[in-house]
Amino acid sequence: MKAHDGMYIDGAWRPAAGRDAIEVVNPADEQVIGTVPAGTAEDVDTAVRAARAAFHAWAATPPAERAARLAALRDVLTARKDEIAETVTAELGSPLQFSQAVHAGVPIAVAASYADLAATYAFEEKVGNSVVHHEPVGVVGAITPWNYPLHQIVAKVAPALAAGCTVVLKPAEDTPLTAQLFAEAVDEAGIPAGVFNLVTGFGPVAGQALAEHPDVDLVSFTGSTAVGRQIGASAGAAVKKVALELGGKSANVILPSADLAKAVAVGVANVMSNSGQTCSAWTRMLVHGDQYDEAVELAATAAAKYGDRIGPVVNARQQARVRGYIEKGLAEGARLVAGGPEAPREQGYYVSPTVFADVTPGMTIAQEEIFGPVLSILRYEDEEDALRIANGTVYGLAGAVWAGDEAEAVAFARRMDTGQVDINGGRFNPRAPFGGYKQSGVGRELGAHGLAEYLQTKSLQF
Repeated sequence: MKAHDGMYIDGAWRPAAGRDAIEVVNPADEQVIGTVPAGTAEDVDTAVRAARAAFHAWAATPPAERAARLAALRDVLTARKDEIAETVTAELGSPLQFSQAVHAGVPIAVAASYADLAATYAFEEKVGNSVVHHEPVGVVGAITPWNYPLHQIVAKVAPALAAGCTVVLKPAEDTPLTAQLFAEAVDEAGIPAGVFNLVTGFGPVAGQALAEHPDVDLVSFTGSTAVGRQIGASAGAAVKKVALELGGKSANVILPSADLAKAVAVGVANVMSNSGQTCSAWTRMLVHGDQYDEAVELAATAAAKYGDRIGPVVNARQQARVRGYIEKGLAEGARLVAGGPEAPREQGYYVSPTVFADVTPGMTIAQEEIFGPVLSILRYEDEEDALRIANGTVYGLAGAVWAGDEAEAVAFARRMDTGQVDINGGRFNPRAPFGGYKQSGVGRELGAHGLAEYLQTKSLQF
């Protein structure tokens, strides 16, 4: 798609307040593929005022009509699926097949789920002598990351619109073309002017202005825990509601009764997916001591197959960051069994699929989110030791458990301090709540729980 040189505000593409621009770079070949405006606090203020002006009419729109607009949005996204995939591939570097299946396919499923939910959700309920109304919270500031550029947008905007909120979106500066394509889809779907607004820009300028704007009622942010803390602090000072989906260091626990070969293969695939740029990736594989050597061999063999199958990481800064973690793992005594810190190609921001063995729980690579194709394999002695290791980070976003007996896996999963656990390779469910414990965030996305984040409650007594 051709980049717009303005902001989508109040139903039209409008010139930006400033003249600065952001270059969009294809991470596979390091070539500039477009430019978008670098939004300012003035642009954010204009967008928020448009969202505020549109709020009451949209909130008063019957849920069935809001559902119809979301269904139209779903249809537009479906019709433009190939263009979405090509755009994500160009600015994120994701292989086209993965972009088609995941980066384009999953957001369409999420949009469809909210088109259905908006028409059936119980926005009002009777509790004794009271009628409880669930009402839209107001204007939403949505700040999204680059790793799943359309999915993260739809996971925030669709439930907000279903709830009756209006939205100002500030997408990641690395992947703004996908956000502009989404704005085109919103326009084509006939969603009223001002209900959705887009401001491109850098986080410390446009993102901060949006998060701190006094007329924004809720900030929904997905990104690093460090930035999430800043947003939470500023929102707390204003007594403003936040939804924060932050980092992860998820454990993939393989119990002795599991199908080891399958658990390892799926676990490696999970970490390498999207070049490791997934907050919920199972980046710590926990294996019983009796099976450890076999698991390491299986993982090293599996990782070697991904050398020419994964794309680059998003930019040079991220490439340097991931390679730095690999070097840190070596320095702290982990044993490299696949990959390494050397760049596998001369051009593009590629990182070799990397596997470490002999990783101990206190190592940096076992504690900090790397956000690249790097797997750490840890040894445990018994189930209690495995649980201690699995729960032994500041994060609690996702995880996995494998066992020959499903009940055994479920029993272990119930003791994990994490928001989502896959049992024996359970499939992603776009209607199930997603979110974390501890420093992985506050609130939930997707399904009815995701819709509830954008509602406030009023009770009427009779």
